[in-house]
Amino acid sequence: MEAVIQPKGVLSLPSNPRARDFFPSERLTFRHRAKTNKPLGGGRSLLSLREIGVPRGLSGGSNFHVFRNRERSLHVCKAEAAADGYIPISDTKKHTLLGVEVSTLRKVIPLGLMFFCILFNYTILRDTKDVLVVTAPGSSAEIIPFLKTWVNLPMAIGFTVLYSKLANVLSKEALFYTVILPFIAFFGAFGFILYPLNNLIHPTALADRLLAALGPSFLGPVAILRIWSFCLFYVMAELWGSVVVSVLFWGFANQITTVDEAKKFYSLFGLGANVALIFSGRTVKYFSNLRKNLGPGVDGWAVSLKGMMSIVVIFGLVICSLYWWVNTYVLNDPSLPKVNRKKKEKPKLPLKESLKFLLSSRYVRDLATLVVAYGISINLVEVTWKSKLKAQFPSPNEYSSFMGDFSTCTGIATFVMMLLGRWILEKYGWGVAAMITPTVLLLTGVGFFSLILFGQPLTPMLAGLGMTPLLAAVYVGAMQNIFSKSAKYSLFDPCKEMAYIPLDEDTKVKGKAAIDVVCNPLGKSGGALIQQVMILSFGSLANSTPYLGGILLVIVLAWLAAARSLDAQFTVLEKKEKEVETEEFATEALIESSSNGTNGSLGNGSLHEKTASNGSALKATPTDESEISTGGSLPLSQ
Repeated sequence: MEAVIQPKGVLSLPSNPRARDFFPSERLTFRHRAKTNKPLGGGRSLLSLREIGVPRGLSGGSNFHVFRNRERSLHVCKAEAAADGYIPISDTKKHTLLGVEVSTLRKVIPLGLMFFCILFNYTILRDTKDVLVVTAPGSSAEIIPFLKTWVNLPMAIGFTVLYSKLANVLSKEALFYTVILPFIAFFGAFGFILYPLNNLIHPTALADRLLAALGPSFLGPVAILRIWSFCLFYVMAELWGSVVVSVLFWGFANQITTVDEAKKFYSLFGLGANVALIFSGRTVKYFSNLRKNLGPGVDGWAVSLKGMMSIVVIFGLVICSLYWWVNTYVLNDPSLPKVNRKKKEKPKLPLKESLKFLLSSRYVRDLATLVVAYGISINLVEVTWKSKLKAQFPSPNEYSSFMGDFSTCTGIATFVMMLLGRWILEKYGWGVAAMITPTVLLLTGVGFFSLILFGQPLTPMLAGLGMTPLLAAVYVGAMQNIFSKSAKYSLFDPCKEMAYIPLDEDTKVKGKAAIDVVCNPLGKSGGALIQQVMILSFGSLANSTPYLGGILLVIVLAWLAAARSLDAQFTVLEKKEKEVETEEFATEALIESSSNGTNGSLGNGSLHEKTASNGSALKATPTDESEISTGGSLPLSQ
């Protein structure tokens, strides 16, 4: 052995270690080596230089590796390792449970519970708001388009302004409580105070006089005044979905989780949301059926409403408690790593520039058509379906019971479709996945409107099945809503985001900004505006049904044409992107191969000189797994 180790109280590296002249098989450590990274005695394993962050150029093609200490030390191996160019290092052992770090679970589990409670409440509120405004005396489904445009939209804008001002003067914790606690207080007060007093606080006589003066076409606008407390509940329930879910929860989750944690667990939050949908649907069903066990003269819907609002308040307090616990015991724990994420400025385009950009690019125009068409189509069918639902189930308890079953079925269908969505994308590609949602809307929409318009000839056949044309239309409309929403969450949304990927950076940024500014609001309000025009022109939603069916057909066909056109463009761009990636990979591999061939002439001495001159110890850093040598003890040059 040419290299002589000088003992100085502790074993140390030689000043200029050299390569051995005898065969590697004669080394003491050779018998421990294997193709897989098997642990050595005492729970050790050999690590390549790239695994601890040493650049490839410093390896020199030599057998320079490190030991990871696991259970105990082997001093003889240290001596041999020092002579052979190995460095013993230690890594901190992280506590894990089921393969996940405990520090991560302390954040993810409370977040998952918060999301479950928020979505559980939202399903109850969403089903209840429709029951209140649709089945109320003097109201119908015709109120919904006017309510969304003239009440919901202004209050959403007002909340945005108020939230922005509060965010400038309050801490994040204070802002969270300031926003969510009024929601909880309102829903509790509505169930126990406002609804029991609705006969006293609603201006029924004034609404009757206005309706007589304006005519039946203005039933929807007048109903907003007639049942103003129910409309306020409707708007607060809508805001719970946008404010508490999107702003509070996802803002908090993005604030405390790392990118790696988000990749692992955000998809599980989506599955958990559908589980909440299933359980909350069963809860709505249970409370809606309480009326059957009540005596005569008892307002069954008032009893059901008190029970459901009590659960909403309890779950709201649970959300606040979980938020407090995470801030107190997780984020303030000095032993946990801090997440410091710079806020990215979202590009904003003025309305004029957004419209100009949308018209200038065929690809972006087609993508915008998809977004607008979905918003209008789902709105046209949903409101018409709810009007038929009231005709079939005029009682609030019956209506609510059906909506409980509807929410449960929606949760199950979406859960299954989210599991199938990835397989559909991988097997059939973007085009097929993107056209599933409009196809489902087209088929179920045609069936729904056909039963409404031409249901009478089918009466004998449907009677044999125990149904009337109205009940059949309600079931087909429910299927339309269930399958279109599940396809939207599992396929439409992923396809929409995937469509941005092959675009160049400028088009990607400006296109997304333009669609956010123009298309999202247009899709949400477009259907409501069309229905308002139809109702005011033809007198009622029922008289407008044939025209709404024709408009739906035109919009869905335009949606399918845009999806087909976008698929052709997407395929070409995706192919070009893959070709560019292949060329870049080949170039990098060639440069890396040349670099390795040049560095292979360096010996252990030069490597020691480079590392020693730095005067600092090597630190383990995460690297790409594809760059870690598979054998663990093989030279990097191989």
